[in-house]
Amino acid sequence: MINVAMLSYHTCPLATLGGKDTGGMNVYVRELTRHLGGLGIHVDVFTRSQDEHVPHVLHDLGYGNRVVHVLAGPEVPLPKPELVNYLTEFVDGIQRFAAEKGIHYDLIHSHYWMSGVAAMQLKAEWNLPILHMFHTLVLMKNRVARTPQEMEGGYRIDGEYQVLRAADRIIAATPAELSQLQFLYHADKSKITVIPPGVDTSHFYPIPPDEARAVIGIHPHDRMILFVGRIEPLKGVETLIRAIALLFKDRIISGCPHYLAIVGGDPAVTPEMENTEMARLQALCHDLGVDDLVLFLGKRAQDTLPYYYSAAEVVVMPSHYESFGMVALEAMACGTPVIASQVGGLAFLVQDGVTGYSIPDDDPQALAEKLALLVCNPELRNQLGQQAADYARGYDWSIIAQRMSSVYQELLAVRA
Repeated sequence: MINVAMLSYHTCPLATLGGKDTGGMNVYVRELTRHLGGLGIHVDVFTRSQDEHVPHVLHDLGYGNRVVHVLAGPEVPLPKPELVNYLTEFVDGIQRFAAEKGIHYDLIHSHYWMSGVAAMQLKAEWNLPILHMFHTLVLMKNRVARTPQEMEGGYRIDGEYQVLRAADRIIAATPAELSQLQFLYHADKSKITVIPPGVDTSHFYPIPPDEARAVIGIHPHDRMILFVGRIEPLKGVETLIRAIALLFKDRIISGCPHYLAIVGGDPAVTPEMENTEMARLQALCHDLGVDDLVLFLGKRAQDTLPYYYSAAEVVVMPSHYESFGMVALEAMACGTPVIASQVGGLAFLVQDGVTGYSIPDDDPQALAEKLALLVCNPELRNQLGQQAADYARGYDWSIIAQRMSSVYQELLAVRA
């Protein structure tokens, strides 16, 4: 049996989606671990403990695979810049756990750059190969940042370069990420393997829309345009709201009654605690006169998402940057067409005119035109939705986990 130490330092794979530091990476780590377990690979996922009331070891991933919450700094959520200060404590905690359990790991699989830095420290102690996945790249995020506050500093840039040099294998989600690593970081192409994230087609599959609407409490006659993701400028929600305003102005969504549902963030918090971006977007809705057409639903558990995807007429991903776009893949698996910005991984994932539509980044008019095409054309919607579900089946996690297992075997064969 292969024993893998999986590092997800800053976010737990069991966390509820939609918060600032939760999203596709949580789903990725959780589902990959579950499906590797099905292949007979033992995985311990190490993450920083953020809640003293959560048990430090949980068997929620099946096949004996564990989530281990490691004490590293105060057991509360912390801003990412502060997390760097507790990496050494995190590494010490992992080593203590391994010693107490008497387990020997064969390789380290790290996610996001801070986990990569922790993996480097473990490699120095354990002399194990590192397989790393960045999920997002700071040089790409800084290129598309709209404000200085969105940009990240040199500490992360230096960290990503260090991890690139130290890792024995890098997993890129798409050919776009491979190109970014080569062009921006001058990475060694020979140690980069492209393996996309997967989708659990036993969980994400087409549910009859009337049944899906009933489960999540939507009126049978209501029609929903859906956004799922973190509430941050990078996700391009402003572009989507402006597109809705254009459709309203042109009387398109009054003729075909629709509203926009935004899943992510928490609209119920006090004004003092409210996410700055959430407040800005709600003010924008008011200024554009579409308050009644845009619903901020807050976070939703992963188990409810198939119902939201299946109940929606279309899912929109207007991001300015996405390394892959897990939401698009999940929505397509549920038989719902996707309209997405032609950026990063989305440019490869969404097949224009086949599984949905690709649009230029930050172009409300182009987005409004594609939405108008879909919301009032049920035959086209159904056709693209069926094609989307067929396409998504090629990304089933069982296929992706098998490919990852092959990379593990290659790394261990080289080591042997």
